[in-house]
Amino acid sequence: MTTDEDGPPCVKGGPFALALQAGDEPVYLRLADGGRIRMPVHRWYAHPTVADESVLNRCVGPVLDVGCGPGRLCRALLSRGVFALGVDVTPRAAAHTIAFGGIALCRSVFDRLPAEGSWQTVLLIDGNIGIGGDPRALLGRCIQLTAPAGLLLVEVDPDDVEKRCTARFEDIHGHEGPSFPWARLGAPALHTIAEDLALSVTEQWKYDHRRFLVLGRQDSASKPC
Repeated sequence: MTTDEDGPPCVKGGPFALALQAGDEPVYLRLADGGRIRMPVHRWYAHPTVADESVLNRCVGPVLDVGCGPGRLCRALLSRGVFALGVDVTPRAAAHTIAFGGIALCRSVFDRLPAEGSWQTVLLIDGNIGIGGDPRALLGRCIQLTAPAGLLLVEVDPDDVEKRCTARFEDIHGHEGPSFPWARLGAPALHTIAEDLALSVTEQWKYDHRRFLVLGRQDSASKPC
């Protein structure tokens, strides 16, 4: 969960640097309304879970992992022989991905990216549908990045929620990162936005408390990718 539309990327770690502190101590996403969500930082640094594997099994290369964080998914894809590129605005994220054998760019998804319009799969996992605080703009941008028959694999909030907000990361020692725009989106809201963007939901599934959907262009939803 580490890409943002606003502000210059790669400057002093950005608003997501605090969330990428590896270790056992909790890191929280603090919402403007006072709500607090514990972030699964340990999962971002671990090997892919069974739920992650259910996403990886649906990936067709080349794959673009938006907000790749420490790069567990794009590195796992590379180990399977599937080309995958991670993009993340946090320098620590891109550096970690590269150091452990992945390929990553320290860049925003809204910046110019390699092979635009050619990616067969674009990933928005770990809540990254919230990037920039505007899921409609984010999905529109991701569709620009995909090939005509390409797919978006999106992890949504397990709850039926549609909320745009301001948030920041904080730890148990009182350290706080700068605020940034964010969004939480459940499956019903994603269906609505997808329809508005002429996208079809071609598949959806749950694993434990996590929920995933596959989106494709309506004019190519029935075509193999």
